[in-house]
Amino acid sequence: MSVETKLDTGKGSGTLVSKLGDTLRHAIVTGQFPPGSRLPSEAQLTETHGVSRTVVREAIAALRADRLVEARQGAGVFVLEPPSSTPSSMLSFPSIDLARVSSMIELLELRTAVEVEAAGLAALRRSPAQEEVILERHYAVRACLEASRPTSEADFALHLAIAEATNNPRFREFLTMIGRSLIPRAALRPDDSETDQTAYIKLLDEEHEAIVAAISDGDEEAAREAMRSHLRGSQLRYRSLLRELRESVR
Repeated sequence: MSVETKLDTGKGSGTLVSKLGDTLRHAIVTGQFPPGSRLPSEAQLTETHGVSRTVVREAIAALRADRLVEARQGAGVFVLEPPSSTPSSMLSFPSIDLARVSSMIELLELRTAVEVEAAGLAALRRSPAQEEVILERHYAVRACLEASRPTSEADFALHLAIAEATNNPRFREFLTMIGRSLIPRAALRPDDSETDQTAYIKLLDEEHEAIVAAISDGDEEAAREAMRSHLRGSQLRYRSLLRELRESVR
């Protein structure tokens, strides 16, 4: 099997990585490379797509970060089985009720303990391909915010990309276990004024920007502090909401 797509080598290397990654991802999703099959060799991909070996390696690294392929020593890169459709979120937290704001606060406190360290490790260990994925996920969240679309999916993908960049699979497994339902935009309420909503959206984007910039700069302590500030800010917003709910039932 092959994907005969020459890429425009006049583009920057980051763009070439994204284009090759998208091409291979599409081939995998559409079944051109079914689960268990081996991708063309690095030399074959270089020749087929007219790019450098560095571009091929970083595109493959991005696919590995998305759990689409795995590298096997001496054998090549193989397509993985798609993840099970059976929800695994919250399996280890049976008492959690995501409809309760207090439960959200409890999980945010737990996430803070884990993700602050993840941000620091990501700043130290991220590869160029992983850094690019983090930036792309950040821009995806921003696009959702600017279009007033739900951000849960994109937000969760950003946090997963940061966890992946630790190069310790346990961080990603932890977030996957908790699940994307932990990142709703509950701090925005239908009766909020347009000014309040605009301010909240701007704040959320600024918090993400600080995390991503620190990781990109390789600044371990700044990354930790930015993630801590972001998640503690979320806790404060939920605590404010909890107080409002308590007052409304008095």
